[in-house]
Amino acid sequence: MTIVVSIRVNDGIVLATDSATSFVDAAGQVVKVYNNANKLFNLVKIWPIGAMTYGSGSIGSASISTLSKDLRKKLTPGFGDPVYALNQNAYTVEEVAEKAKLFFQACYTQAYPQPVPNFLLGYRVCGYSSDGVLPEAWEIKILEHGAEGPVRLYEDDSFGPRWQGETEAIDRLVLGVGSRIYEALGQIGLDAAAAQTMGNALITRLCANLYLPAMPIQDAIDLARFLVDAASKFSHFLLRPATVGGPMEIATITKHEGFRWITRKHYYTQEFNREG
Repeated sequence: MTIVVSIRVNDGIVLATDSATSFVDAAGQVVKVYNNANKLFNLVKIWPIGAMTYGSGSIGSASISTLSKDLRKKLTPGFGDPVYALNQNAYTVEEVAEKAKLFFQACYTQAYPQPVPNFLLGYRVCGYSSDGVLPEAWEIKILEHGAEGPVRLYEDDSFGPRWQGETEAIDRLVLGVGSRIYEALGQIGLDAAAAQTMGNALITRLCANLYLPAMPIQDAIDLARFLVDAASKFSHFLLRPATVGGPMEIATITKHEGFRWITRKHYYTQEFNREG
């Protein structure tokens, strides 16, 4: 599992992830967790387009990190792929998400002639359309029997954090209830419709507002860092394998500065690294 967080404010959008990737056996039990997976990407170098991934860490033998760089090459103008290449002066974030869905669905079909039970790859594309005034976020899913989305995560007048992956810690912290609230209400005697109504009412009354649309981008970075850290520490102390954790990665996307890394893990010291 993992945690991915995006925070939209007037000045831009912040992307943040952990680095844990989990391997499970045929029974669905976690047998190994590695803490150095790459889950946050610039989809066209320097352009104001980024992505984060959750769910499956690979398709076949290829990691989502490597596949994302394959996608980046296809999206970049001048590489001779008319199906994917973007027009820098006339593209939308939704278009990028559509092309990501097309790409990952093709990878899935090629790697798995037979559908993989319970397969899930979530992919969140964030940034600015070529004529965009505010940042956008669109999410796709590659599932066992097909693909879903893109789904728009923010309407024009909506801001703040959106999170996905192993959400329990942030659900409890921000929404005021855990992910099993509807199940729990059913266990104490409410029918499905009443449990849905009651759960929604509790969230409305307990939800904590942690942002203003006009908050500076640095404060949005700090909030994203806090939420990912809370999810990581929550996972660490649960009495089961810690499936959220490892180094945190954070990037910002702003209209004029484009994609910028804020916190990033490196194989080597900084002077030996180039953006990639």
